[in-house]
Amino acid sequence: MKASNGLKKFFRLKLQKMNKTIRIGTRDSQLALWQAHTVEKKLNDLGYKTEIVAVKSTGDVILDIPLYEFGITGIFTKTLDMAMIKGEVDIAVHSLKDVPTALPKGIVQTAVLKRANHQDILVHKGNLDFLHSNGTVATGSLRRQAQWLHRYPNHQVVDLRGNVNTRLQKLKDNDWNGAVFAKAGLERIELLPENHTVLDWMIPAPAQGAMVIVAMDNDDFCKEATAKLNHFESEICTHIERQFLKTLEGGCTAPIGAYAEVIDNKIRFEGVLFSIDGKEKIEIEKTVEVTHYKNFGQEAALEILVNGGQELMEIIKRDLKK
Repeated sequence: MKASNGLKKFFRLKLQKMNKTIRIGTRDSQLALWQAHTVEKKLNDLGYKTEIVAVKSTGDVILDIPLYEFGITGIFTKTLDMAMIKGEVDIAVHSLKDVPTALPKGIVQTAVLKRANHQDILVHKGNLDFLHSNGTVATGSLRRQAQWLHRYPNHQVVDLRGNVNTRLQKLKDNDWNGAVFAKAGLERIELLPENHTVLDWMIPAPAQGAMVIVAMDNDDFCKEATAKLNHFESEICTHIERQFLKTLEGGCTAPIGAYAEVIDNKIRFEGVLFSIDGKEKIEIEKTVEVTHYKNFGQEAALEILVNGGQELMEIIKRDLKK
């Protein structure tokens, strides 16, 4: 009986592949569209029919308020979540670092594509002398702000919002010394300027550089199709980083960095929690066998919490309410 049901499912999905068009939901920024078209090509190469459906998110529309002041997670993903739930799109493609650690009911992660560069960079105006004196750097990220102020306490950090193109233009239009970007985003849309320097000391956002596909849990066809694009090493490393984030913040925005990498069948992990002003820093570095990855992020986060992280998170929550 089970074999018969399995055979029926196989032929049903085979028939769907011939007839169904997978509607790929995406934000309408240049970078988001690049990501969606990348997934589209991979699915097309596997024989699936696709269609791109672009929408504008609240995070793209409202640019004059720092992200953390929205007081909600998923500011860039909420619109696409609703489109999926209403049946307007079948799957959505996101930068995984923008996706809340708790997905909406009925939506599941189906694939993490092979991760690109995870590092942050400083795009500057050709002169780095300000690093040794006073300067102004722009970023819309609490994590980047805290790490920058920790390293350069005499500097000023100003808020910077918008898509990649908008932020690059704002850097040109203002008298700031530089702005911090994810290197992967600029590389993907071929906007990486020569005048940049890699911030190899800055711990990235959890899952930075990784793209994720989500689908409805009851959509076996799309789940099976997109699962073929999953990169296991990228999946487990981002799982650890996001588990670390979820255990630490519990839904609150905080200056948290995390990075995991596989080296010779072992996972090396580094994580950090900062105060918003960058003055306090609690960090951890651990290594574990790949086979023990499932609870590794949680274990690392619990160590941070025991070593002063709990108190620091309470301070961060209070500061964000002011």
